[in-house]
Amino acid sequence: MSPQQIQSIARELLDAHDHARQIASFAAREAGFDLDAAYQVAAELMRQRRSRGSQPVGRKIGFTNRGIWALYGVDAPMWAHVYDDTVSHAENGRAEISLAGMVSPRMEPEILFKLRAPVPVGCKDAEQLLRSAEWYAHSVEIVHSHFDWKFKLPDATADWACHARLVIGEPQAIDEENIPALARALPGIRAALLKSGVKQIEGIGANVLGSPVYALAFLADLLAEQAFMQPLAAGEVISTGTLTDALPVKPGETWSTEIGGLPLQNLTISYTD
Repeated sequence: MSPQQIQSIARELLDAHDHARQIASFAAREAGFDLDAAYQVAAELMRQRRSRGSQPVGRKIGFTNRGIWALYGVDAPMWAHVYDDTVSHAENGRAEISLAGMVSPRMEPEILFKLRAPVPVGCKDAEQLLRSAEWYAHSVEIVHSHFDWKFKLPDATADWACHARLVIGEPQAIDEENIPALARALPGIRAALLKSGVKQIEGIGANVLGSPVYALAFLADLLAEQAFMQPLAAGEVISTGTLTDALPVKPGETWSTEIGGLPLQNLTISYTD
């Protein structure tokens, strides 16, 4: 696609973001709108958000859970930046999130890493990948869709990979002593979403590309092919993708998570207008 087409799509998405409105799939109406074009749009949107004062603080990876691909009509993961005004830390395991400005928001339980060093490209060894991380935490991402969840993968990718908010729980340090045990435990970690204390859905770490740590490898390898994007760097937070399907949330609801298999803090999120 031409630079003019990329900028036009970016402007339309930014307008949809600013006015919390739904739009039609670009893949259905723009010839040549493929995944590469989507990341070009994402790069332009990142520049636009930075010009407004938002600063990237990390990345989110979406659709790492192969079990939900058929539900959304996608066939690969995707990624986008997260920002200082979309990321927050829970206080004592609790957070209040306004859904204002979001379109059809949903909630996802995830595992997040903060990097101490760049992730090695081409690495498939879980322990070596973990050595790139300073700490890990349970996180909740609130995702939304300006396409009303009816899209192709390039649409979702350009749409900030569906990112709206990210809430990070209490960090757990990663060091040489606990890396082997952590590498073994991550595929079996359990996560459940509860609405008003009633369990709605559950999943395990293996749903995320075999283990959440392998999402780091996916992202490092993909970024190595994207010369127009910055590689991963120390200090970034990386959300690795949902262990379950994403469930719809509304103002006035209180949702919580239950995490098992690792010493991670459960989270309770109260949603407001």
